[in-house]
Amino acid sequence: MYNLFSILQINLTDSIQSAVTEPEVLELSYWDLSLKGGWIMIPIVVLSIFAIYIFAERFFAIKKASKTDINFMSKIKDYIHDDKLDSALALCHSTHSPVARMIEKGLQRIGRPLNDINAAIETVGNLEISKLEKGLPTLATVSGAAPMIGFLGTVMGMIRAFYDMSNAGNNIDVGLLSNGIYTAMVTTVAGLMVGIIGYLAYNILVAKVEKVVFQLEANTSEFMDLLNEPVD
Repeated sequence: MYNLFSILQINLTDSIQSAVTEPEVLELSYWDLSLKGGWIMIPIVVLSIFAIYIFAERFFAIKKASKTDINFMSKIKDYIHDDKLDSALALCHSTHSPVARMIEKGLQRIGRPLNDINAAIETVGNLEISKLEKGLPTLATVSGAAPMIGFLGTVMGMIRAFYDMSNAGNNIDVGLLSNGIYTAMVTTVAGLMVGIIGYLAYNILVAKVEKVVFQLEANTSEFMDLLNEPVD
């Protein structure tokens, strides 16, 4: 009887120690963690979708615009020297690129003063650059707005935590404050992540646009030098 009582006592002691030393671990998935952010996560997610779409669409559009035939200007030069303006215009019309459209406008103005030709080319160039920059202001807005919305969620979460604390009186525990703290932290992290991604995407696209602008300026200068060449 004594041995049975000792065995039961030992088993009970082991069970209590196991319960104390091995607390239940609460695991949260990323989805569950996102839900802790509350409704403020909705505009942050919408902004992230906008940022990804604009970056992908503009990236491939700018990449396509930056591709030019390395022999394009040499062919234009040969056509002009051979007095084949129709062939040069046909080449520009069949080449779908900002450079080709600028040179085409310049060819259409041949015979007029060089300042008029240069002004016409610059006008087309500005229009082409404006097309490439479409969506970039929105992307810049996303990179600035997302962190601000995240901070708004932070303030709202802290207000909720203090409100729950004031209503709890002396019965304050961590579980009572967890909802407000979750909202504060999750929205901050989400807003900063979207803001950082949007900022990096914006600067990548701006750098690519500047590269295209340099190409346009170089080709414009080459074309104007071609028109300034003395006639034999």
